[in-house]
Amino acid sequence: MEAQTDEKLMEAVAHGNLDMLRILFERHHVHVYNFLYKMSGDKMLSEDITQEVFYKIMKYRTSYKNGKFISWLFTIARNSLNTHYSRVKEHCSDLETVQVLEKEKEDFTHLHSALEKLESSDREVLILNRFQEIKYNELAEIMGSTPGAVKTKVSRALKKLKRIYFENI
Repeated sequence: MEAQTDEKLMEAVAHGNLDMLRILFERHHVHVYNFLYKMSGDKMLSEDITQEVFYKIMKYRTSYKNGKFISWLFTIARNSLNTHYSRVKEHCSDLETVQVLEKEKEDFTHLHSALEKLESSDREVLILNRFQEIKYNELAEIMGSTPGAVKTKVSRALKKLKRIYFENI
């Protein structure tokens, strides 16, 4: 049963076979967590939102319309993180927001430090494309854009990352 595609498994989940969600969780929870951790730098937050993502998959399973599962999954993850930050901003003053968002980072490599200096939108496309290996077509679907525009954004973000990376060596 585990040789089934993500799309077939999600189709089964959408039709009420929630046991198949376990297989999808086992396949993808680490990828979702890694994406969220690279975006936020917060292990606890990443764990919480990863659980929230899979809860939303179960809750909104009937809204899945047989597209690429990975695109749908990372759209949910991305939106969940953005919702979290929106709520934090609504409930805190600007100073408190900065303090909440500026968490102590672990001993990141030079690359991760450079990634953190990028704007969140640039960091996001690089993490999804280069670390999570999501193709331009799928990334365009996630971001509500075109593959050409996403390819350009990734290219520009890579140039920015390269400049930041090498200016501190």
